[in-house]
Amino acid sequence: MWSGGCVAAIDPLARIISDAGPLIHLDELDSLDLLADFPLILVPNTVWEEVQRHRPQALSGVHCLLEHEAVGRLADPELEVLFSAFALDAGEKGALACLRSHPGSILLTDDAAARLAAKTLGFQVHGSIGILLRAIRRRQRSRSEVLALLRELPQRSTLHIRPGLLQEIIEEVEGSKV
Repeated sequence: MWSGGCVAAIDPLARIISDAGPLIHLDELDSLDLLADFPLILVPNTVWEEVQRHRPQALSGVHCLLEHEAVGRLADPELEVLFSAFALDAGEKGALACLRSHPGSILLTDDAAARLAAKTLGFQVHGSIGILLRAIRRRQRSRSEVLALLRELPQRSTLHIRPGLLQEIIEEVEGSKV
């Protein structure tokens, strides 16, 4: 059984820092507008460059306010240990460094290792599927619209998710009162 349950409430006024995955995957699903209720989403320079290479239209800012955040190299031994232990790429390292510079922020990432690293640092983390589920509760999309997106996800998005896990999420949404 999927232990994620329905995504925890995300304070719409919280500072959001995004890794590349959610920007790319939500854009592939024509759902980047689900981030519009956040006043600002910080995108570290390494993440910005990654999205620019793979899905530049996601950075247009049409649906949400994205701000390019220049993140320098932090001399932080704890971060260096996490970077090494979790074998994080440049974008994920930039997102975690940005998190460290903005206490109380929330990370958006679809990468399992980056999620674990952020949680190790005490940060709240959400991903593309959590944003889709949140859309039901915030009345940005109906349950049936979100279910359709979840079912179409393997064909419409480059998000990697085990088919069994995706099916568990779909079944939970079908049976829930999100």
